[in-house]
Amino acid sequence: MTHQDYTDVDKSEDIKVLHGMGYAQELERRMSRFSNFAISFSIICILSGGINSLGQATAGAGGAAIGIGWPLGCLVSAVFAIAMAQISSAYPTAGGLYHWGSILGNRGTGWLTAWFNLLGLITVLGAINVGTYYFFIGAFGTYLGITDSITVQIIFLIILTGVQALVNHMGIGLTAKLTDFSGYLIFATAIALSLVCLASAKSFEFSRLFTFANYSGMPTPAADGSMTGSPVWPTSSSLWVFLLGLLLPIYTITGYDASAHTSEETVKAAHSVPRGMVSSVLWSAVFGYIMLCSFVLMLPSMDAAAAQGWNVFFWAMGEQVNPVVKNILYFLIFISQFLCGLATVTSVSRMIFAFARDKGLPGSSLLSKVSPQYRTPVAAIWTGATLAVLFVWGSNMVSIGDTPVYSVVVSCTVIFLFFSFAIPIALGFFAWGTPKWNKMGPWNLGEGMFKLFAILSILAMALIFIIGIQPPNEWALYITVGFLVVTAAVWFGFERRRFQGPPIGDAVAKRAAEIAAAEKAVGERG
Repeated sequence: MTHQDYTDVDKSEDIKVLHGMGYAQELERRMSRFSNFAISFSIICILSGGINSLGQATAGAGGAAIGIGWPLGCLVSAVFAIAMAQISSAYPTAGGLYHWGSILGNRGTGWLTAWFNLLGLITVLGAINVGTYYFFIGAFGTYLGITDSITVQIIFLIILTGVQALVNHMGIGLTAKLTDFSGYLIFATAIALSLVCLASAKSFEFSRLFTFANYSGMPTPAADGSMTGSPVWPTSSSLWVFLLGLLLPIYTITGYDASAHTSEETVKAAHSVPRGMVSSVLWSAVFGYIMLCSFVLMLPSMDAAAAQGWNVFFWAMGEQVNPVVKNILYFLIFISQFLCGLATVTSVSRMIFAFARDKGLPGSSLLSKVSPQYRTPVAAIWTGATLAVLFVWGSNMVSIGDTPVYSVVVSCTVIFLFFSFAIPIALGFFAWGTPKWNKMGPWNLGEGMFKLFAILSILAMALIFIIGIQPPNEWALYITVGFLVVTAAVWFGFERRRFQGPPIGDAVAKRAAEIAAAEKAVGERG
């Protein structure tokens, strides 16, 4: 859909829906249906998680972790996306998950959903950009004479995240153009990488894609080049190591809530957002499968690949691919990973903005301000970017035993994000047809199908939690439980009396003058 298809009637309907939820059109609607798809597709970025976390599969259950595990893990992510699409069509608002958790449940469940999602987004932004840093070091560090250290990492992250925040600061128009480009770039680079892998394969052993192995407990290369490094997975049974490998697609195929977070900047949001969410998961799953299967077929041997641990991608490309072609692909992958972080800054800033405008955060009056010049939540953008860098820096300074806190917290990222998906979905299961949710959006599965996907989402959440707390990530259990204890104490001790949540019922009508003033302040002419 192009902007030429977006009429004054369409714009009026979008604003009417937003006003009906008690919010002003402060952000600028510049994102087409494709742009809404592209921002989620960019955050998923099969060229980021699919490459940087590849060792979870090749050093786990081997080829079957890709041939069988990738589609299974993508299916797990897809059930959440489909259920969330139903809700997003009815409530197309920035910070959608928080709003859904409030309106389908109560202000307490909305507040909990907001914190799960916000912490998940901040830590995943840090994790994405750290992944980009390690990819850059692996691809270009030798040529540039750069070696890995905490100081180099933090300087790199400050520059990278700062540029991403600056682009976001300058308006959704520029951001959308770059994420649109990112969508095409990911498609093209994934296809190119697949073709190069297939052309570089010595033979096509398709059976390895469906052959189960167990490489858990296998030493990996240490910093001094000896094979004394920690294994990717500690010694586990074959079933467990296969289930642990599902974290590769589950970690990669997430972030599609960005389509919901940019609802207020998307034209025909009730139609575009659910389609953007579901299609980003579908196309990422398909192209990711083609790309990773091609990579597995290129490997000289599965045993040798497993021994490389996390370095498997660079090792295989160095062994099999022409150096010039390899470096061109590395450059394209790096740009894709940069744009993945750029889109994540957009997502986290909209979540901060949405939670702050309902006074859910310290400094809410500043964090909810929208720049009249750029029509973006400037303070929210820079706050999210700063917190992501501080998280990486601070967590790398502290260790639990021999494990940096950073590694422990990142293992919680997937759990936190998917909990923030599961809460409104579970609430929607019970709210369907009640006064809380008696009007569906134009993207409507029907009660039976939605409730089926809601049940599947809850079962998938249980699976993610169980495999997400297994060694070497067992501290994720204690962090998640600790987080729930702290949030319960804060909620019942303070926030339950203070936090009012999003406007519902009569509170919406009382905001009419406030909405008009907010729109006038940013120059909105709806």
